[in-house]
Amino acid sequence: MTIVATQTFPGPAWEELPDVTVLEAWPPAGPLAGVEVLVEAVVAVGPPELDLLPDLRLVANYGVGYDRVDVAACRERGVAVTNTPGVLDAAVADMTLALILACRRHLVESDRFVREGRWQRGWARPELLGRDLASSTLGLVGLGRIGSEVARRADAFGMRVVHHRRSDGLPLDELLRTSDVVSLHVPLTPETDGLISRERLRLLQDGATLINTARGAIVDEEALVDELVSGRISAGLDVFADEPRVPERLFDLPNVVLAPHIASATAETRAAMTRVLVDNVLAFLRGDPLPNPVDR
Repeated sequence: MTIVATQTFPGPAWEELPDVTVLEAWPPAGPLAGVEVLVEAVVAVGPPELDLLPDLRLVANYGVGYDRVDVAACRERGVAVTNTPGVLDAAVADMTLALILACRRHLVESDRFVREGRWQRGWARPELLGRDLASSTLGLVGLGRIGSEVARRADAFGMRVVHHRRSDGLPLDELLRTSDVVSLHVPLTPETDGLISRERLRLLQDGATLINTARGAIVDEEALVDELVSGRISAGLDVFADEPRVPERLFDLPNVVLAPHIASATAETRAAMTRVLVDNVLAFLRGDPLPNPVDR
C-alpha cells in the first residue's frame, strides 16, 4: 500500500506512518498508480486530481475544514475522507481574541508608530485611541466548538455575547446591525459561500469590527475591501478568498490586521492535529473504523 503526502506535518506522530512519499508538486504531473492514501492540507482534491490517483481509497485532510476536498466526488469513487476536528478549537479561539484586541486597541498601528520614531511625548494620539471590550457586544456567526470557545473567552473580557446559527440565536441581519464586533465561525459550504454579502456588510454599524478566522469566501471580499478603504469599519483577517493572494488595497490600510491563515498555528495544536491525522490513516491501514470520517 502506498501513502503520498503533499507535505510533511509537525509532531512525533508523523514518524509512525510507514513509507510516506512526499510529493514535489500538487497535483502530480501524471497518474500515480498504486497510491491508496493521500495525506493533504489546503489543496484542491476534486475529479481532476482524483483521476491522477486511480487506486486512491483515503484522503486524510489536515485540518477541520475540508471545503477544498470534493467529498461527493470522493464518495462516488469509494474514497473516504477524514479530518482533524476537536484539537484546534482553543488555538483558533485564542487567535480570534488576539485579532479582536489588535483591531479594537490599534496594536499593529501602535507598534509601527513606535518603530517609526513618531512617539515623542504625551498620551496616545487620537488615531490610536481604542475601544473597550468590556460592555461591548460580540456577535458570533456560528456557535460550534470554536465559536463556543470564543464565547467563553469573550465573557472573561466582560463582553456581551450574542450569536446566530440555523437552530437558534438572533437573525443574522439583526446581529450584524447590533454588534460592535462580528466574528465568523461557520464552515464554507454552498449555503455560507458569500453569506456576508455587500448588502450585509452595509448593516454593520460605523466603527464595527469584522473578524474572520473561518474561510475567506464566506465574505464578499471585494465588498469588504471597499468598506475598509472607506474607513467605516475595521477588520482582523486570517483567511482570504484566494489564498495566498491578498487584495493589494488592504496592505496600506491602518484599519485592518492581516495574518497568513495561522489561527491553529501553535506547536502544541499542530502536533495534536498530526496525531489525529495519523490515527485516521493507521485505522485505515488496519481496516478499523475511521475515527473522523467527514461523510458518515
